[in-house]
Amino acid sequence: MTSIGIIGAGQIGRAIATALARHAISATLANSRGPDSLAETVAALGPSITAGTREEAASKDIVFVAVNWSKLETALAGLPDFGGRIVVDANNPIEAPLFKPFDLGARSSSEVLAGLVLGARVVKAFNHLRPDLVSGDPADRGGRRVLFYAGDDAQAKAEVGALIDRLGFFGIDLGTLAVGGRLVQFPGGPLPTHDLVKFG
Repeated sequence: MTSIGIIGAGQIGRAIATALARHAISATLANSRGPDSLAETVAALGPSITAGTREEAASKDIVFVAVNWSKLETALAGLPDFGGRIVVDANNPIEAPLFKPFDLGARSSSEVLAGLVLGARVVKAFNHLRPDLVSGDPADRGGRRVLFYAGDDAQAKAEVGALIDRLGFFGIDLGTLAVGGRLVQFPGGPLPTHDLVKFG
């Protein structure tokens, strides 16, 4: 059984945990304040979601990273080499309250994250939908809500794509991080915030 960790318990991290909990998929949720601070959160999510340390979440087979961009480097600092495990980049280089884009130069946000998770196979996903759409029923409009993903490792994308399918979404592979990752990056990409549904 594939193990799952989530680093970040903000809106997106909790939305991902909610989607997993709906299907009784186990995951470890972590934040910067420690497991005790998440007791009420995980109790509300259900028995498949447990609170853990950042290191515990980072040790899983698939690790979602969903933190405020300004805290990304701190959230990932000091973690051991990922050894080929999958890191799902659910981040965007922008944050409340000003929503002013961070200047990344010529790099995409996934390229920045990849430099912070040594040895990881990075897949960009779960960042382009509003949190309520990630946590909500993907079939609430009569079809299957579209969830885009991108990455440079075919097997890693296949595993994330299978999880997306298991959660009830319709996954669409956009190709490499350099191309697909930019398409779903917010701000800048054309695909974020669009609530698309696959019928039939």
